[in-house]
Amino acid sequence: MKNKNGNKVISVLKRINGIKGVNGIKGVNGGNGMKGLNGSHAGNGANGGSNGVHAGAPLDKNNYRPTEKEPFMNERQRDYFRDRLMAWRDDILKEAKETLQHLQDENQNHPDLADRASSETDRAIELRARDRQRKVISKIDAALQRIDDGTYGYCEETGEPIALKRLEARPIATLSVEAQERHERRERIYRDD
Repeated sequence: MKNKNGNKVISVLKRINGIKGVNGIKGVNGGNGMKGLNGSHAGNGANGGSNGVHAGAPLDKNNYRPTEKEPFMNERQRDYFRDRLMAWRDDILKEAKETLQHLQDENQNHPDLADRASSETDRAIELRARDRQRKVISKIDAALQRIDDGTYGYCEETGEPIALKRLEARPIATLSVEAQERHERRERIYRDD
């Protein structure tokens, strides 16, 4: 689609669809119909998606996937999650560079007020998405630190192991499903007061 001046206009949704790592966008097993964990497309959390965080495809050369049958957080599992987290971080940083380049390329003065408003809205959405990704990077760094100090995969609240399926869906998880549910219930109670 082109605006009055013949400039190509990319809709906000089309541009956002290309952003990885933002909650609800390019999520694990589907976040709003975007690309999922293994490159498959799924819709609105289908296949049990979690917060829409793209955590990268399995990187192990042998297509290794942790199982409940092996000792929890053995060296192979730690390496697997470290590789996934580092790949996810690299993806986010690559996307951030692309966004910066895109914003610099689109830095033009639009004579039409509607075009200018549309451009500013697109810019604000992209910057908000990047800010969210910046926060995800800090969580990834914290998870990598936990791998190094041996606490990765264990619930911060209970000390119990976090289910491998949860870690597959959300590698930056710090709470088990049960602890997360308790946390969210408490949050809802205090928010309602």
